[in-house]
Amino acid sequence: MNFIIAAVIGYLCGSIPFGLLLTRAAGLGDIRSIGSGNIGATNVLRTGNRWIAFFTLVFDASKAALPVLFAQYYWGDQAAMLAGIGAFLGHCFPVWLNFKGGKGVSCFIGILLALSWPVALIFCAVWLVIAFAQKMSSLAALTAAATAPVFAYVVNDEWLAATAGVLAVILFIQHRTNLARLLRGTEPKIGSDKKAQ
Repeated sequence: MNFIIAAVIGYLCGSIPFGLLLTRAAGLGDIRSIGSGNIGATNVLRTGNRWIAFFTLVFDASKAALPVLFAQYYWGDQAAMLAGIGAFLGHCFPVWLNFKGGKGVSCFIGILLALSWPVALIFCAVWLVIAFAQKMSSLAALTAAATAPVFAYVVNDEWLAATAGVLAVILFIQHRTNLARLLRGTEPKIGSDKKAQ
């Protein structure tokens, strides 16, 4: 029962659409009508307001980390991992927005920070290296997600590796259109005027 409660708390926290709420509060309209249409920090950045994008990233990471820490304190590591998966699902598929949310990169970072900060730092380092080298945010996210289970296993254990693996699969699903463009060689680069769909 504790595991179910942890997952539900995680989902409810993760489903808070900070990207949508912050852009509306800042008078930037509905973020779902801009760029890719998702509510994550990368798409918020397309509004041109870097501060709102920054706070979206911070709040999205926090809404994933907090239920993980809560579940870990009361019910242990495995409940914390389920809370993390719940938060990730809540962000990507929020019931309040017809299950159309963000792509999960910020939440992935928040979950890893709460479960194992060294793995989170490695995730961020991989993202930065690929982003600077290839100038593609989606490729950076996919690479960081794909390698996260390996680093989680090396640094921690098979439980964290499995959790990271589940998150990576969901993140790949959320990035399926980006992945298709990457395979076609048509994915826009960071700073490009072309808006991702």
